[in-house]
Amino acid sequence: MQRRTTRAALVTGLVAGVVILAGCASAGPVEPAALGSGSPAALPASSLPSSVPIDPIPLVPAPTMPPWFGVEMTDVTTGKPFRISDFAGKVILIDTMAVWCPTCQGEMSQVQQLPALLGASSSDLVRISLDVDSNEDAVILKKFAATNKFDWYIAVAPVEVGRFLATNYDAQYLNPPLQPMLFIDKAGGVYGLPFGVKSAVSIQKTLDRYLAQ
Repeated sequence: MQRRTTRAALVTGLVAGVVILAGCASAGPVEPAALGSGSPAALPASSLPSSVPIDPIPLVPAPTMPPWFGVEMTDVTTGKPFRISDFAGKVILIDTMAVWCPTCQGEMSQVQQLPALLGASSSDLVRISLDVDSNEDAVILKKFAATNKFDWYIAVAPVEVGRFLATNYDAQYLNPPLQPMLFIDKAGGVYGLPFGVKSAVSIQKTLDRYLAQ
């Protein structure tokens, strides 16, 4: 009698287990809980509120002088040569782009708004856009800048500059649709910004404290 009772209990338990497992399977996978304390840099850039500054990612601490700072480039609008090292003591905002890239044009339209947002402190900011597409030249880039009224330093990135950015920082700096952007502080430290959409206000709020130094 005891053996029959034990066998019945075992069958009942197995049936219950199958029912529980079936219920779990029908419920589908459990989604991971959202992180509640991530920094702005850890979030998709498109989800950043315009009032939130971006958390920069240190790439090269000051006072290191990376070799690409000394490479001569040519501003396509004025035809004048320049080097990153020419702007020592200022905050330098650099985006890498291509003429064919619509998201680059959108990001550059945000960069275009910075002087108005920064006011007097904009005199300590240098904006530079570097075309990293080897199929585009100064003629194409100059027309693009004029059409969009982009009036800051815009140049075709020399091969050694593009190679340095990709090798020493991140290969995605040569992927224009990701809207790569970095900045150099007044002491020469290099900081990356998250890939993706960045609003003018979030960039302004990020740079404010570096401009005030």
